[in-house]
Amino acid sequence: MKSLFAMLSLLIATTTANAVEVQSPPPAMAATSTAAIAPLPDKLPGVESIDILKQNQAERTRDQPGNAAPTFRIVNDGTKHYSSLPALEAGVLIQGKAQFPGQTRATTAGEAWREYRNGPLTLLGGWLLLITLAAIGAMYFFIGKIKLHAPLTGRMIERFTPGERALHWSMALSFVMLALSGITILFGKHVLMPLFGLTLFGWLGFLCKNIHNFIGPVFTISIILFFVKFVKDNLPSASDMKWMTKFGGLLSGEHVSSGRFNAGEKVVFWGGVVGLGLIISASGLVLDMLMPAIEYSRATMQIANIIHIVAALLAAAMVMGHIYLGTVGMEGAYASMRTGYVDDTWAKEHHDLWYAEIENGHIPRIRSENSARSESTLRQAGNAGSLNT
Repeated sequence: MKSLFAMLSLLIATTTANAVEVQSPPPAMAATSTAAIAPLPDKLPGVESIDILKQNQAERTRDQPGNAAPTFRIVNDGTKHYSSLPALEAGVLIQGKAQFPGQTRATTAGEAWREYRNGPLTLLGGWLLLITLAAIGAMYFFIGKIKLHAPLTGRMIERFTPGERALHWSMALSFVMLALSGITILFGKHVLMPLFGLTLFGWLGFLCKNIHNFIGPVFTISIILFFVKFVKDNLPSASDMKWMTKFGGLLSGEHVSSGRFNAGEKVVFWGGVVGLGLIISASGLVLDMLMPAIEYSRATMQIANIIHIVAALLAAAMVMGHIYLGTVGMEGAYASMRTGYVDDTWAKEHHDLWYAEIENGHIPRIRSENSARSESTLRQAGNAGSLNT
């Protein structure tokens, strides 16, 4: 019975609503009704208009107890307030708004930096390293190792002295350690943490951070000494432009003349070692708080971190190509840095202008202090070099 009454009531209500909707009042009546409607008053009786965005915390607490919106609004705007702590930004709990290049909106500076680091820097940096590896793999697959065209003569030239090799290896090994630890810190959360778990990756990240901090100054000192030692032989020369236009004959196999260092090695020296290396070192010293006369605010550290990551990724891609050509990519290249000596054939085919200066007596064949090294020892070095190519 109750269900029947409910259905009848619903039917009556629906029919009445449709009838009212279909019937429209005459135009005169509609105009009269509209004119009779008075505008709403600006202030309703007994209701006070309050601009809540202009209230301070005391006023908000009085009107809405427990509402701390004014306080949090002040905290979020980055304004410095009183703090009894002596730290630089102790009075600023949350940084103000910031927007890095490529970001579509401004947000608090800390969040903007976090999104930038974990977003485009990680994504584009990862693709840069993968593309570089793919290019190296394609070069090895399609071109293969660059081999000598003539047989070895057994006559050796001291290309690098023991001091030069020690300087090179100190810079190279420190950079590799920094690159591996830095890659772990940058990409580890996305790649390694799902495999290792949070605890193990936490210890790994802590280890990499300390390695990075202590090896960084060694790399910086090595760069400075390396620049002083090799800048003379890396100055631009007339043959560099021809070498660059033909890409050193790498693709065509054509011989291109060069001095002690070719144009490609000079690009690595000026672009990688001097340019990017000094940027990496300077930003790293800021992150380690070792750079004098710097205000170590959060904004300074965030900008230094972004510069450090970009320069390090570019340098890593450049050094990967250099490592390939200096090891498996070219016959005799690794032996020259391991033993310090190269065969006359290698010098003539890869650095003929430098070899001509040696033949003319402008550059000594043996440059280290132990100039009385015997011919048999030189031949042994040459044999060891040929066996390790």
